[in-house]
Amino acid sequence: MIHTRWLSRHKGILILLPSLLLTAIFIYAFIGTSFFFSLTNWRTLAVDLSLRDPLWQTYADMLAMPRFQADLRNTLVFTVLFIGLAISIGLGLAILLDRQIAGKGFFRNTFLFPYALSFIVTGVVWRWIFNPETGINLFFNFLGINRALEAAGMDPLAPGWTTDPAVVLSVNQLLSQIWPGGMTFQIEWGIPVALIPVAIAATWQLSGFVMAMYLGGLGSISPQIRDAARIDGAGELRLYRSVIIPMLNPITISTVIILLHVSLKIFDLVFAMSGVGPGFATDVPAIFVFEMMFKAARYNLGAAASIVMLVASSLIIVPYLVHTFKNRES
Repeated sequence: MIHTRWLSRHKGILILLPSLLLTAIFIYAFIGTSFFFSLTNWRTLAVDLSLRDPLWQTYADMLAMPRFQADLRNTLVFTVLFIGLAISIGLGLAILLDRQIAGKGFFRNTFLFPYALSFIVTGVVWRWIFNPETGINLFFNFLGINRALEAAGMDPLAPGWTTDPAVVLSVNQLLSQIWPGGMTFQIEWGIPVALIPVAIAATWQLSGFVMAMYLGGLGSISPQIRDAARIDGAGELRLYRSVIIPMLNPITISTVIILLHVSLKIFDLVFAMSGVGPGFATDVPAIFVFEMMFKAARYNLGAAASIVMLVASSLIIVPYLVHTFKNRES
């Protein structure tokens, strides 16, 4: 009787216990192990678990590496370009479909289809599209654009796309004025040209997802609100700008959080499309971790980079989860 009563009282805990144990072992224990490895001298195939002196030396060495500095720059640039383009295009598509145009179902499915593809497939396809020799550059010749430019005495359009090592809009001088340590950077801080095609490919794949998120939000807005705004004299442009889009702010926040998570851990799209790129122009932390772990056998560096990625993701995800839980409780 007592045994049955005890089981009934702790039934919920017993049901969750296997999942809690697996989570503790395969997530948190592995995170702790990776953090420990990042503090050790394990830099070759021979296991060396002795601690470094000082403990944070691996992180200092990593942050001083030109490649990892380029990874941080690329992640920042990719995140801004990718999220800005995906949100803008996704919201625009959602507004167009919200207008009840003919063939709405067809266009909705068409725009959402790329989201069903894997990043590997997307990377292979867009690598061909942005190939300087066989891709989109051929259209400049086919459409006569280069012929017209040459006739006008101008150079023909022949972008290098993912093979272009140039960095535009450099802010190194500005950083040196704002932050004196900015001159210690060993890379050019700006927008790598080779990273722009990668951001375009990611936008193509995820803008349909953003559209679906906004369509769900638009569908929840009461028609009475739209009618009331029109009665007050609001045109369609002002209706969306002043009424509907502000009401979509919770959708925007959720979508930005999801896209931030995607951009911080992006790997397969970049790996398939351009790899590290010329001069690490398209390298990202996930590729850095992969190569340090499985090619260079510098396990402490790979572990340190993975911890940096985890911390960056946590700084975004954890406040959002806390905010969400507080709203649910209230």
